Amino acid sequence: MSKLLIIGTVAFDAIETPFGKTDKILGGAGTYIGLSASNFKNVDTGLVSIVGNDFPQEHFDLLEKKGINTEGIEVVKDGKTFFWSGKYHTNMNKRDTLVTELNVLEHFNPVVPEKYKNAEIVMLGNLHPLVQNEGLEQLHQKPKMVVLDTMNFWMDIALEDLKMLLKKVDVITINDEEAQQLSGEHSLVKAAKIIHQMGPKYVVIKKGEHGALLFHEGKIFSAPALPLEEVFDPTGAGDTFAGGFTGYLAQQNDLSFDTVKNAVIWGSNLASFTVEKFGVERIAEVTEAEVLERLENFKDLTKFSL
Repeated sequence: MSKLLIIGTVAFDAIETPFGKTDKILGGAGTYIGLSASNFKNVDTGLVSIVGNDFPQEHFDLLEKKGINTEGIEVVKDGKTFFWSGKYHTNMNKRDTLVTELNVLEHFNPVVPEKYKNAEIVMLGNLHPLVQNEGLEQLHQKPKMVVLDTMNFWMDIALEDLKMLLKKVDVITINDEEAQQLSGEHSLVKAAKIIHQMGPKYVVIKKGEHGALLFHEGKIFSAPALPLEEVFDPTGAGDTFAGGFTGYLAQQNDLSFDTVKNAVIWGSNLASFTVEKFGVERIAEVTEAEVLERLENFKDLTKFSL
């Protein structure tokens, strides 16, 4: 059984969209990534994160029920779990951050369990580049593939640390605005070329409701996003994409361009479920039959003959 190591946040979110609002619910990049990757049954997934003692047992139970190893989640006695609150605008592409409380995350030093120090696939969820690197440095050997997610905030305050880390990763997943900021180029094709030179062999640029682009050695693959009648909550869609992407790769024997293309489709497919309900509710309940049926829909979206 192949091993997937995830290093990322486990958190509480409070979300408001045009469709409603929530109190504190389960969130965090690591949570979405893990729940998405749990759809691949022959993958041994371990999650490294940190929470406070306010984190309820029922959330641990959910992760473990989905086959996610939580040994690497540190529980800080008398600490409080990372909390984020945000409000989405009418078009759902823009949001305002209302509250960010780092709490225990402020002093997070990831400790990778011995069992996952030889993981074949490593997913570095959105964190400070030095924290991501700290986890990576604990591995016994170079993984078959290291995937990095980051955001413009780290480009603003820790650009040199990020550039150092990019030399060690195989794949970077960012959105179009972040790709433009990191590269200094407006054209996404030019941006991908510049980011390639920073280290990653594969560049995945997520474009939300417009799908994703994959760049590798001069080759480009465009994956659609499935048109949905309603989007309730976009929170965690990018992290769900990353979980589907890495979960699929973890169960494959080769990591060729064609395999990575399929991984992009799997990531997009699973992300399409997350946005249908608030928080992790939809991705936590999705069935294998639903996933496979929607994969056929993705296939039909782009099927044509010349």
